[in-house]
Amino acid sequence: MKFLLTFCLLFSLLSATAQITYDQVFVDYDSAWQFKNLKIIPIRRKAGGGMMHPGMVTLNQALSKGLVTVTERGTTSFENVHWLRFNTHTDKSVYISGGEIISGGRQDRMIVRDTILKPSTKDQYVPVMCVEEGRWSEKEKKFGYGNFANPHLRKVLDSTGNQVSIWREVDRQLQAGAFKNKSLAYLSRFEDKKYLAAHDEYFRFFMNKFAKTDSNVVGFVAITGDKIIGTDVFDGTDLFYPQLDPLLHGYVDDAMESGSPVTLKNAPVKKYMDKLLKDQQSQENFVKDKGKIFREDGRVIHVNTYTKETPVQ
Repeated sequence: MKFLLTFCLLFSLLSATAQITYDQVFVDYDSAWQFKNLKIIPIRRKAGGGMMHPGMVTLNQALSKGLVTVTERGTTSFENVHWLRFNTHTDKSVYISGGEIISGGRQDRMIVRDTILKPSTKDQYVPVMCVEEGRWSEKEKKFGYGNFANPHLRKVLDSTGNQVSIWREVDRQLQAGAFKNKSLAYLSRFEDKKYLAAHDEYFRFFMNKFAKTDSNVVGFVAITGDKIIGTDVFDGTDLFYPQLDPLLHGYVDDAMESGSPVTLKNAPVKKYMDKLLKDQQSQENFVKDKGKIFREDGRVIHVNTYTKETPVQ
């Protein structure tokens, strides 16, 4: 009986630490930062949220250090559009997030879903969507890292999984934007000097705020106008901080593309976050049509929610 009670207690403790809820994190409303059309509220780990995954690196880390190589799957056959080949050169796992963009190749692509590449000498294939309509040629550009797509595009990716819908959303954003673009590529707006200058102003403001705050942040909720545009929360600071730079680019892009002066108060934000973080069951119910949860071996690694188009009630 004593052994059984000990086992049950240990199991319950392990189950609790495998989640990302109010038992593990809190939303730090008092540390919110706002610049022009974007407000960010940090989400902090209560305790022990540091090196949760010492045997893992993020995709942007792996690419910058040469720990992974990305190539086209094969010929120019259209059956290869939605796959990229990954080869790892490290004894660590590589964590890839849905919504991350890989530029170059025969077309710029967006990762379809969160994936962990285990150390392997074999080819590993990852599903992708095209975010550059119109370019698919024999000549390949060098692959590079293109940060995260903005929350609007990530929402279309996860809610439809449809290539045409993704192209339509990219086109809508390019047509609605106040900046010049020279192609149908999502990343084309980053070639506009005025856009880059305005984007950099946002980016430097928030990166400076994160640099000066306590290093226990594992995510944030982002707001523009009267709506929450998204949340991203990770299992540990060692996953969040490498993702902060590319994530922030996506959220800044969203605020610039479709944002407005922030008017949403904390009370409706708290109601929203309570539904997301109250407990495991509440979280699973909430993300069914508003986001997703990525688990590895039963442990929650990443939780994110999307744009909410109407004011939170």
